[in-house]
Amino acid sequence: MRRTIIIPAALLVAALSLAGCSAGFSPAESQSSDGGTVNNGYEAAPEAGGESIVDRAVIVTGDLTLTVDAPADAAREAVRIAEASGGRVDARNEYAPADGDKGRASLTLRLPSDSLTETLDKLKKLGEVETLEMSSDDVTTEVEDLDARTSALAASISRLHALLRTAKDTGDLIELETAITERQSELESMQSQQRYLADQVSLSTISVSFISTADAPVDKPETFLSGLEAGWLAFIAFGSGVLVILGLLLPWIVFFGIIAAAVVFILRRRKRTVAPDDYPAPPAPAPAD
Repeated sequence: MRRTIIIPAALLVAALSLAGCSAGFSPAESQSSDGGTVNNGYEAAPEAGGESIVDRAVIVTGDLTLTVDAPADAAREAVRIAEASGGRVDARNEYAPADGDKGRASLTLRLPSDSLTETLDKLKKLGEVETLEMSSDDVTTEVEDLDARTSALAASISRLHALLRTAKDTGDLIELETAITERQSELESMQSQQRYLADQVSLSTISVSFISTADAPVDKPETFLSGLEAGWLAFIAFGSGVLVILGLLLPWIVFFGIIAAAVVFILRRRKRTVAPDDYPAPPAPAPAD
């Protein structure tokens, strides 16, 4: 049977005093169980008009596709730009050249949000921008709620530790230690969420794809001149394809042509060496009536 824990009156007093304790904690900073502070990655702006104005917490993500001459070289330069800005590379994929193109490469970059625009401008200069999609998610309310809950829980743990130092009864000691263990586990989970949100807010996630000219999307012609240009390029591409096919078939054509010429030569030579006596004599004419 599961044992029911009865919280002593001292714990009830501590629970009722949480509201007063949590009021003395700043949203940007919470007290840990050992008396230290936990940085949540969320700072308040200077006070204005007697009220504290908190910066918005926004998670920014984006996708950037560039057409470049050498995708592998462009990827290396993008890594250099990201690291120079204080960011990092979370994922990197490179594909070797094949089928006439110069390969492909893709990166998942984590870039500092406070210098994101400047870093993106540097990345866009590596090639021709095909697509750029950006999105943002405001998590200010979630961060504020998590900060308040973490502060209140840290204050509760601190209060329980104070009660534990003055407790004399063995039952009270066991109940206090159990309550502290449960709250400490919950506090560590909240602090982990805080660190995750702080990382997502401070570093934007940008996926960058580098493609070669052969893989670049073709724009649809909209005018007569653009249509003429597209038709001429298509004709050249068709002619190039025909030449490639002829190049592939030419050795086989020569090979089979030599064989056919040899067969014809042998047959003609045999025909010339046959003597006239070898042919059967024509039948004698029938006698006249």
